[in-house]
Amino acid sequence: MRVIRACRELGIESIAVYSDADERSLHVALADQAVHIGPAAAAESYLSIDAVIAAAKSSGADAIHPGYGFLSENHDFAAACAAAGLTFIGPPAEVIATMGSKVAARELARKAGAPVVPGETPREQSDEAIADAARRVGFPVLLKPAEGGGGIGMKAVHDQAGVVSAIQQARREAQAAFADGTLYVERLIQRPRHIEFQILGDAHGHIVHLFERECSIQRRHQKVIEETPSTALTPALRQRMGDAAVAVARAAGYRNAGTIEFLLDPSTALGADGLDNAGFYFLEMNTRLQVEHPITEQVVGIDLVAAQIRIAAGEPLAWSQDQLSQRGHAIELRIYAEDPLQRYLPQAGPLLLYREPVMPGTRVDSGFVEGDEIGVHYDPLIAKLIAYGESRETARRRALAALRTFPILGLKTNAALLLELLEHPRFVSGDVDTHFLDSEAEMLRGRLAVEAPVEAHAIAGAIPGDTQAGPSPTVSDPWSTLRDTRL
Repeated sequence: MRVIRACRELGIESIAVYSDADERSLHVALADQAVHIGPAAAAESYLSIDAVIAAAKSSGADAIHPGYGFLSENHDFAAACAAAGLTFIGPPAEVIATMGSKVAARELARKAGAPVVPGETPREQSDEAIADAARRVGFPVLLKPAEGGGGIGMKAVHDQAGVVSAIQQARREAQAAFADGTLYVERLIQRPRHIEFQILGDAHGHIVHLFERECSIQRRHQKVIEETPSTALTPALRQRMGDAAVAVARAAGYRNAGTIEFLLDPSTALGADGLDNAGFYFLEMNTRLQVEHPITEQVVGIDLVAAQIRIAAGEPLAWSQDQLSQRGHAIELRIYAEDPLQRYLPQAGPLLLYREPVMPGTRVDSGFVEGDEIGVHYDPLIAKLIAYGESRETARRRALAALRTFPILGLKTNAALLLELLEHPRFVSGDVDTHFLDSEAEMLRGRLAVEAPVEAHAIAGAIPGDTQAGPSPTVSDPWSTLRDTRL
């Protein structure tokens, strides 16, 4: 939906692809054309390079935008696009391959002068060799797969006793997910903050960063709330990190949009001058547009999808680094069909009620409308709610107000959790880290458990024909039940 809207603004015809599961999806209706590419199983549709290339050629497409997932970071797909005479709206295949390997990316970053987390990649991949590397790095350590992402195969090891079993489990998970069981060892940074820098590079050698996004509030290494600017960065530290991000992208020969991700160690980075270079470490590079890109667009004032398309068409960047600046503050909330009280178990079902808020300083990026079905085949993300204001507090309050007037009924969502997070004293003060949800889990579960019966009653009362909730309003008039309820 986001890419189609950018194409429409630029006067470019859009062609959507869809699986059996998405035949009635909103992106199919919005596109100028739509091509069916296979059954619901992603491996036979959205992950099928041959099917996507065939759809592009049969419909007369000139270029392919890979979106945020599926084949977006697949170097074979980028190469297949080039071989078919199609422009891939992203970096060259060889850059995706290099930066997709965490080991190769780490070495490239080190040579580019960016600090990296102390660690080792044993040439011999036996259990004993990796365990020896862990001892040399020093516990606690993090075992990480050389390929892939999303936290799959990552294991924290705090002492010698559990290292061998953790190695074996990490290798099995990495092999199953990425067909490569290669592991490396990093020192585990305690309570880090996750800071990423948005990068744009053109085919003329120009590379800029569009400042940072903080993505520290995560569950199972998946982001839940993102914001920009980060409350952790001083101007001097921001410049150092931005310079390091550009240096890594330049060393990679990067082109198009990407993200350089860092871990920030508050114990060393937040001194009086904020200049401690040891305070942040290169983590990885995402060679695609990130889901959280809208908050950068709000604060920097640049349409990143349009920029991607222009770069792919051979145009130079329209701005130099000194012409870019941050203005105001933006927060993104990821609204998922999931149950936070059941370990974030994904949910499926109909959107019996779905009303996006329309109010100053807010934006909703979604692919659903009321009456749509959230299926079991793909990611359970329903919508992204973006709030913008001249200050962080204004953005936070707008996010709260918008979420409270964003009713989604018919299945469980994480909306109540997001409300609790926005009002949590630590979030209000900007005191967050990647372990925030874990460390506050007990308190949050308690509050959510108290609110769950109220939410259930509200849902029952909003569904026409439910006789157990007393007189039921129709779906077109839900507010008599929800007026004083936080969902």
